[in-house]
Amino acid sequence: MANGFEDRKKAAEAKWAHDEAMRFKVMARRNKLLGQWAAGEMGVSGAESEAYAKEVVAADFEEAGDEDVFRKIRKDFDAKKVAASDHAIRKKMEELLAVAGDQVMAETK
Repeated sequence: MANGFEDRKKAAEAKWAHDEAMRFKVMARRNKLLGQWAAGEMGVSGAESEAYAKEVVAADFEEAGDEDVFRKIRKDFDAKKVAASDHAIRKKMEELLAVAGDQVMAETK
């Protein structure tokens, strides 16, 4: 009986680890897509756009949640005089989260 419990426990731990890895991949992808979008809004393209997207991904490691990423985009938009409301930025974050989820799921099939 204890063996069955241990098997279920290990399976649950493996599922949790897999789910966490997927969440991490989806958020990193969302942040990359968000960075590419924001770069385009600021008139940045090519290698500079990719470098900026990496900065946005890195910004997500400052604190838990989305506020660190939002603040980076808001600050950079303000500095470049990009007219985008907080609501518009947050809406784009939500849209790109769905896109990132679809992309990551398609890649793992």
